[in-house]
Amino acid sequence: MKKRMKIMKCIVNKLFSLLLAVFGLLAVCSSCDDDMESYNNKAFVSTSKVGNILLKGTNNEENVVIKTAIAKPETMDIKVVYKTDASLVGEYNLIYGEQAIIVPNENYEITDNVSTIMAGAMQGNDVMVHFKDLSMLDRDLVYVLPVTVSESSIEFLKSTRTTYFVIKGAALINTVGNITKNYLTLQSPGTSTLSGMNQLTIEALVRIDQFGKLISTVMGIEGTFLFRVGDAGVPDNQLQLATSSGNVTDAAWQIPTNEWVHLAATFNSVDGAVEVYMNGIKKGATQTTSYRRAVNWASGSFYIGKSYDDARWLEGDICECRVWNRVLTADEIKAKDHYYVVTPDSEGLVAYWKFDEGSGKVIADHTGNGNTVVANSDITWTTVSLPK
Repeated sequence: MKKRMKIMKCIVNKLFSLLLAVFGLLAVCSSCDDDMESYNNKAFVSTSKVGNILLKGTNNEENVVIKTAIAKPETMDIKVVYKTDASLVGEYNLIYGEQAIIVPNENYEITDNVSTIMAGAMQGNDVMVHFKDLSMLDRDLVYVLPVTVSESSIEFLKSTRTTYFVIKGAALINTVGNITKNYLTLQSPGTSTLSGMNQLTIEALVRIDQFGKLISTVMGIEGTFLFRVGDAGVPDNQLQLATSSGNVTDAAWQIPTNEWVHLAATFNSVDGAVEVYMNGIKKGATQTTSYRRAVNWASGSFYIGKSYDDARWLEGDICECRVWNRVLTADEIKAKDHYYVVTPDSEGLVAYWKFDEGSGKVIADHTGNGNTVVANSDITWTTVSLPK
């Protein structure tokens, strides 16, 4: 008898536990239904709560949109009005652990801040935010523009009321070419604009693995006008201008290895002045060459990474390789982000090889002048993040 009572008690307890679980599940389902019903009766923003705009140095304008929606159609038009709200910057910083500042008024505009969801529809017209003059912003800062709902003819889902558009600096260079045991030449030298250059500036952003050879080559034409590194009696890491009228160099023109260095060298045929800059700093004294003619590189003998023979390659990574037909000033050379990007239609820029293709051996000229260069063999591509 006692054993039967014990069994009955156990069964009752299990049934009671089962009933509790069932009621709990029903309560959860009921809550879910309540939430869904509540959600269905509200308008909401269907785009991401945080929109990121990366300053890449080439994107001076960006358009972003806010999309307004409702989960089920209504019988009347729904109007939602948006506004910017600088007071929400602090809230963004608190939530996301940033130290952002408000986007200046002159860097954005919203031409139509109203989204209307027509009766029977579930999606309203986009509200577009136009960001402009982004090049004027400081890439070292983080900017945010909170855009929030100021009016709505239907209840709005609170968690989506505000969208944060965040503007911050991005890596300007993500891919570079390694030209070790390789070289490049003009694809169409007969139509090249690299001729008649009475003034000249060359630039390249390089990371040299090692020198160790008698001569390494930057660019130019052997026996005429060539920027190379090393020579008999010259340290193997020291830049030299070798011309048909003699060579010039300076002990201060030595290039370090295993670090990124922005090289710039200028030439003026009027007085033969040659100046060299590394990372925006002028190195040594102004040297004078006896070469006083225009530079002509519109030739099949023009190379990047080769002179005389194939053994004089430049061992390492290269990018942002440029030729100008004018002498850049010291201020231009050291300008913010100049090492990493320039505007392709800049005055006097006649060739601009970014070395960012990521595959193959053909390097485009971003000036539109058609000075495409082609490597002897496929280039080894390296992933980087510059500036660091």
